[in-house]
Amino acid sequence: MNAPTLTTRHADLARRTGETDISLSLTIDGTGEIDIRTGFGLLDHMLTLTAFWAEMDLRLACAGDLEVDAHHSAEDTGLAFGAALREALGDRKGIARVGHGRVPMDEALADVVVDLSGRPWLEWRGDDLLPPVLAGEEKDLWREFYKAVASAARCNLHVSFMYGKNGHHLLESAAKGLGLALGQAVRRRGTTIRSTKGGLDA
Repeated sequence: MNAPTLTTRHADLARRTGETDISLSLTIDGTGEIDIRTGFGLLDHMLTLTAFWAEMDLRLACAGDLEVDAHHSAEDTGLAFGAALREALGDRKGIARVGHGRVPMDEALADVVVDLSGRPWLEWRGDDLLPPVLAGEEKDLWREFYKAVASAARCNLHVSFMYGKNGHHLLESAAKGLGLALGQAVRRRGTTIRSTKGGLDA
C-alpha cells in the first residue's frame, strides 16, 4: 500500500505599507536555502539562525524606512514571517503543535517554547539582561519583533532569557531556540489535530 503523499507546505507573501515593502517565500520542509535582506544586519543574522535551526527555506527582502530607525522593518518582518508560517501550515492537521528550544551561546542561555495553537500571545522575560542598545537600536525592538511573529502566526510564544552577559549571545540563543522549537512544532505526526476541543483557534 502506498504511503500518502505529503503536500509541500509553502507560502509566498508580499506586504507593503508606507513604512516597509516586504516580499517573502517560505517552505517549511526545506533544504536550507536562506537569503534574508532587511537592511538591518543583526535582524538578518537572527532570522537566518531561526530558519536554519527550524530547517526551513526562507527568502525575505525588506525595504524599510531605516532613515528613521529599524523598528518598522523589524516589526513588519516579524508580521510577514508569522503570517507566512500560518499560511504555509494550512489546517495544521497532524502537526506536533508544541516545541521547545534551548541552545546555549557561550555564557548565554535563552529558553523558548512555542504552541501553534491559534491563540496569539508573547511572554517575554529576562530582557533586563539585554543592554539598552544593540547594533545601534534600542533593545525593545526585539520584543516588538517577537510579538509581531506571535501575533501574525497566532501562536503562544514564550521567550525567557535565563542568564548571560553579551547581548548578541543572548539574542542568538533565543533565535536558535525559536528555530528548534518551530522545527519540533511543525513536525507532522499523522493527521490528528492536537486539541481536545477538536480544532485549533477555538
